[in-house]
Amino acid sequence: MEISRNINRSVDKGLVIGLFMLALAILFAGVMISKGMKEFRSADRSVNMKGLAQKDVEADQAIWTIKHSATGNDLGLVQSTIKSNSQKIQAFLRANGLNDKDIAGRRLEVTDLLAQTYRQNGAAQSRYIISEVLAVSSKNVDAVDAAYQKSGDLLEQDVSLITEQGQSPIDYIFTGLNEIKPAMIAEATKSARESAEQFAADSGARIGGIRNAYQGIFQILPRDSEDGYRERQSRYKTVRIVSTINFNIED
Repeated sequence: MEISRNINRSVDKGLVIGLFMLALAILFAGVMISKGMKEFRSADRSVNMKGLAQKDVEADQAIWTIKHSATGNDLGLVQSTIKSNSQKIQAFLRANGLNDKDIAGRRLEVTDLLAQTYRQNGAAQSRYIISEVLAVSSKNVDAVDAAYQKSGDLLEQDVSLITEQGQSPIDYIFTGLNEIKPAMIAEATKSARESAEQFAADSGARIGGIRNAYQGIFQILPRDSEDGYRERQSRYKTVRIVSTINFNIED
């Protein structure tokens, strides 16, 4: 009988200890779940904002493609005409503030009309067509512009320049993008943070650090148009970047 009572007491004691340990485990689990949910909600509180930065710039390099041609039935005479006209063009460029170093390249194109499968009328009288392309590349954009404006003077020297329909003979290039990138990225980030802070203030919170960011792509556009395809035809340009920043929201 005494042995039975001792066994019952041992069982009761073990049961109490087991229940106590179970209660502690449940309490610990509840605390951890509550902490985890709080951290999860805190980690999930963020906002995406876009920041814009724009800067007006001016092209610092100009490339002028000059094309002229001559035709005739005598190949030697046509070659001589092309050579003479080329010398006149180069002298014209030097007279307008450019030099030989600004001539980036020359290319001759020779067409024999009688050698073509389908011959045009009058091919025998103007059998040969020789065209020359001179590429003028200079950091002196003002000089290139001024020379282009006066290019009609070459007509008085019997030099006729050819311009492709719908194309501008001058490409304007801005080469200083790397120099302005850091400041523009900082400006875009500042713009995004200001928007995020206004959003947070309206909801009674505050903005924390940056969780992640997408820099975006730098665009160079003509200053007076959104047509990016015509950017190289515009001397005056606008550089633009839109960054997307993800900010933490804190209480």
